[in-house]
Amino acid sequence: MTAPFDTLDGFRSVLSSLPQPDARAEAAARARNGQLTKPPGALGRLEDLSIWLAGWQGREKPQADRPQVAIFAGNHGIAARGVSAFPPEVTVQMVANFRHGGAAINQLCRSFGASMTVHPIELDRPTADFTQTAAMTEAETVAALTTGWQAVDPGADLFIAGEMGIGNTTSAAAIAAALLGGAPEDWVGRGTGVDDDGLARKAEAVRAGLVCHGAVLGDPLQVLRCLGGREIAAMAGAIARARVERVPVVLDGFICCAAALVLERAQTGALDHCLAGHVSDEAGHGRLLAALQKAPLLALGLRLGEGSGAALALGVVQGAVACHSGMATFAEAGVSGS
Repeated sequence: MTAPFDTLDGFRSVLSSLPQPDARAEAAARARNGQLTKPPGALGRLEDLSIWLAGWQGREKPQADRPQVAIFAGNHGIAARGVSAFPPEVTVQMVANFRHGGAAINQLCRSFGASMTVHPIELDRPTADFTQTAAMTEAETVAALTTGWQAVDPGADLFIAGEMGIGNTTSAAAIAAALLGGAPEDWVGRGTGVDDDGLARKAEAVRAGLVCHGAVLGDPLQVLRCLGGREIAAMAGAIARARVERVPVVLDGFICCAAALVLERAQTGALDHCLAGHVSDEAGHGRLLAALQKAPLLALGLRLGEGSGAALALGVVQGAVACHSGMATFAEAGVSGS
């Protein structure tokens, strides 16, 4: 599908007219859930999850056998400021690892039957240092949004956006600080394992970026352009496309949720089709999820990225679907209900 925008204002217009869940399918799923062979509420959040999925998929019995994972990779000019424990060359090397099936996300996709695609975005041309100028031009931002938009398979029944990009936790922290407020120290974390000096450099970079771009902090899409990265913009574009196609999204960690935050701040309710797969060990992720009002399915201390936490949460989602769609009703099983 050709992206229906070629400017940031065009993308903003897309966000202003997003589809809603199918109320009839949701009601039918709720009615079915009330007749399944179990005490009311006995499956806890799994019940709410299956009903939510039914509404977005438009069917009484939701499915989770065609999940899609798309990994977006980008390089960041801010990395030159010593904000990561690894050099930018690792982004290229990890893209090769993804393609050869050697990363953690490859194993998780195999475990849960997810398809996986990898989308490196101009890795030989990092974004600009956002402490000095905008990370991207409008054209670069729109191109990255379009990459994400076109990566989504409309036939998927669940979608996960993953990422790879040395320096991108600093970019995500800057976006969170710009859109949610607070001190840079509230949002920066260890990322790939920086020491205390590296953590201080991250906070200073975020602080400098907020000062440099103070004039645009009230516009989420300009915040994305000035403080974000190509892979972060691509994730935002993919999450928006999934909404247009009514494909439910499982959000991953801090960087993915920073991309999602841009959408929610640009258009309230833009993330109604999303659930939080997990809360990561990155310092600001729990605070970010609280701002998005998303309760995570898992809390395992992960901080890998790649979509790994969301991919693990697929097991929970698939369990919810299996119970809701596969269980017999009291009438079908010949069991006396309440």
